Amino acid sequence: MSNTDELLVDLAATVESEQSNQMSLTVVTGGAVITGRLAPEAVWRQRVSEILRDSDRLGPFSGVFTADQTQGRPDRGGPPTHLHFHVARILQGSMAIPETGGMYRVAIKDVSGWTVGDFSYSDS
Repeated sequence: MSNTDELLVDLAATVESEQSNQMSLTVVTGGAVITGRLAPEAVWRQRVSEILRDSDRLGPFSGVFTADQTQGRPDRGGPPTHLHFHVARILQGSMAIPETGGMYRVAIKDVSGWTVGDFSYSDS
């Protein structure tokens, strides 16, 4: 988006301030549809760090996500710039990738459309 959607920024700020991970959202970004629940950035970072730490090959990258989040970033006191999805899926055709949900970070400025709620497929 050329102009950041202030309503979406407010939604992300509320997730951050309430420290809630119950807000379901679906966004269109770069032609992809991502659906899932938003998480506060600190919670999202912690979970990604845990996943990486448990990996034999990716363990060394775990610390990147637990490092001081404000280091070298003076803008951290401002409004959120990214959405942090967990239990999220990329929707493509009649399937969702991954089926179990993943962790995605999306720049708010890149969201071209969104709706409250998440989508899932049903066999019925």
